[in-house]
Amino acid sequence: MPLSVAVRALCEVTAREGDLDLRFTPSPSALEGIAGHVKVTERRPGHYQRELSLAGECRGLQVRGRADGYDPLDGCLEEIKTHRGDLTRQPANQRALHWAQAKVYGALLCASQGLDSLKLALVYWHVDLEQETRFERSCTAAQLQQFLEQQCEAYLAWAAREQAHGLKRDAYLTALAFPYPSMRPGQRHLAETVYKAASIGRCVLAQAPTGIGKTLGTLFPLLKAMPRQGLQRVFFLTAKTPGRQLALDALHALQADNEQARPLRVLELSAREKVCEYPGKACHGEACPLAKGFYDRLPGARRAAVERATLDRATLRELGQAHGVCPYYLGQEMARWVDVVIGDYNYYFDLNASLFALAQAQEWRYGVLVDEAHNLVDRARAMYSASLDPRLLATLREAPLEGTASALRSLTRQWSTLAKAQGEGYHCLTELPGPWLSALQRCLGLIGERLNQDPAEVPAAWLDFYFQGLQFTRVAELFGQAYLCDLEVTKHKRRLSARINLRNVVPAGQLAPRLAAARTCVLFSATLSPSHYFADLLGLPQGWAWIDVASPFKTEQVSLRLAAQVSTRYADRQGSLDSVARIIATQYEARPGNYLAFFSSFEYLNQVARCLEERYGAVPVRCQQRSMDEQARQAFIDGFRPNGRGVGFAVLGGAFGEGIDLPGARLIGAFIATLGLAQVNPVNEQFRQRMQARFGKGYDYVYLYPGLHKVVQAAGRVIRSEDDQGTVVLIDDRFGDARVRRLLPAWWPTPVPIEA
Repeated sequence: MPLSVAVRALCEVTAREGDLDLRFTPSPSALEGIAGHVKVTERRPGHYQRELSLAGECRGLQVRGRADGYDPLDGCLEEIKTHRGDLTRQPANQRALHWAQAKVYGALLCASQGLDSLKLALVYWHVDLEQETRFERSCTAAQLQQFLEQQCEAYLAWAAREQAHGLKRDAYLTALAFPYPSMRPGQRHLAETVYKAASIGRCVLAQAPTGIGKTLGTLFPLLKAMPRQGLQRVFFLTAKTPGRQLALDALHALQADNEQARPLRVLELSAREKVCEYPGKACHGEACPLAKGFYDRLPGARRAAVERATLDRATLRELGQAHGVCPYYLGQEMARWVDVVIGDYNYYFDLNASLFALAQAQEWRYGVLVDEAHNLVDRARAMYSASLDPRLLATLREAPLEGTASALRSLTRQWSTLAKAQGEGYHCLTELPGPWLSALQRCLGLIGERLNQDPAEVPAAWLDFYFQGLQFTRVAELFGQAYLCDLEVTKHKRRLSARINLRNVVPAGQLAPRLAAARTCVLFSATLSPSHYFADLLGLPQGWAWIDVASPFKTEQVSLRLAAQVSTRYADRQGSLDSVARIIATQYEARPGNYLAFFSSFEYLNQVARCLEERYGAVPVRCQQRSMDEQARQAFIDGFRPNGRGVGFAVLGGAFGEGIDLPGARLIGAFIATLGLAQVNPVNEQFRQRMQARFGKGYDYVYLYPGLHKVVQAAGRVIRSEDDQGTVVLIDDRFGDARVRRLLPAWWPTPVPIEA
């Protein structure tokens, strides 16, 4: 069986050279690219052939792909690219890559149809101006065949190595055994479901209790399914950094007995700002030494990278330093050549998701695991939303940009008119503010032109505004029933100012195609009830399955207590301080050790902490602070030592409410002084009305379900194994409501009332 490669993948290995250069304006989104291709091909005559499938064998290499379009009467094959900005500023190596793809497609077409010569055209479509720029050249079939042979020869050594790796990986995974003597109760049920889902190609919503080993219980079966189901990649997507580390640890455990053989390549994707070696420098060869000659040094770095079993953040930095390449973009490149990719949700679900775009371009068959999937609703809403504040304009006026003064004045007038028309307060609009949006687009177009002419002369404030504005216009294209457009009009120095928001209410429309594109997708968490809530909001594909894994824990392991005489509602919080502090102190005195106490806000947290310190000074207290960095968060977690004592105060739904593992004596109890309900405000009330109209359960979808998911997640920090014993104290009268109790874990015991 010959080696096989897609045209794009072939050229990206053999035809890239020179600097990494990101100055040629932001690329259009994937949706804009698709729409641009459609607009170009719609202009073509009726005999024009779109998405022409081509394949052929050269030097033992099977090359395949779909050419964008072919006009058989004109004898011209087209390669269509979408862009923004002035093409005269396009880097030469990027244009050369596009010509290489066109030539390979041309060689395949000549061979398949017996053509002696062919015209090739690069067609560039400006997505904002809707203008087409065309470059043509004529080639003989012999010239194109010679070029194809050169590319195949350059690729074959690498391809043979990759094929050998794939065979070695599949053999290893076929024989792969679970790394521990037995699976935990519930873990086997989860693993069997994941394996079956991969076998039949289904999406699964899996609720499984905290502490059974969901990470290993999903990764192991999906890896086992890879050889049999022909999966080429596994994507493990997380909401927070700790989830990435858990996945890395699980994969290390799977390969611990065969580390030297390196049968499985694992990549961790990190945010660019966290791995950049030269913060503040632009990503091009004239500014950053790691961008200079990046593609010339990339092959050596790539060869070294595939020799490493795990390409985590530290390893990518080490390789980047050794080969003089940017570690972030080395990681982006290695996403093409690894077996498992671990990264944040945004790499697959965002509007500009690089991992999703790569998977579609390479036509991979892959599986997706979504960790702590209860977070995906809010994260997706944020990805598909946008906001602009008029105060940005004041910073722009302080650093004028040539050629934009008139457009900026026009945008300022439109913004002011909008604010005056609505008046102070919150306003939900029925449609987008058309004149304002047109003024914004004009302003962005002029900034884009300045970026093309001289990017170094565009001040940072204008760049920030430009990128925020582009996000707004992209989201505006999605506006419909799943969205709110609202204004928050405030008065400052007798002048009205209107913040404009596009809020995604139901992200299902954007998520559904990405979930459906995978061979299998498993979304798992300890809190996915009720299942219809997540199915409705996440857009699960038809035929999705639901499992609720039984808890391995016994009711005797947790002492559940209820302070039903206390109200933590906003209006009652000041009066609750003494009671909450006394409950915490009483429990701590009865059983000293490590506890977490969760509150609805930093304000409430600090008020209770002060009260506790003033009245019960013997109880050690540590408080979560606003905007803690990774180091500070880790120090907070490290404070929970096995023989330690004290109460850590944290915000419910924050960094310490989920995704952290404090087994045994590291955490023996939790106090939850809130129901976790979202604040009642005009925005949430608009959400409630939309949910009520669409699903008939507005209050539940906006307030009750999300709040109790946070409660269960926080309480889940206490019991992490079948040997743990702990106490959970629920502090709020609403926890006594039967409707609320039904949404709490079934294995929890009946709560014991305590005095406040």
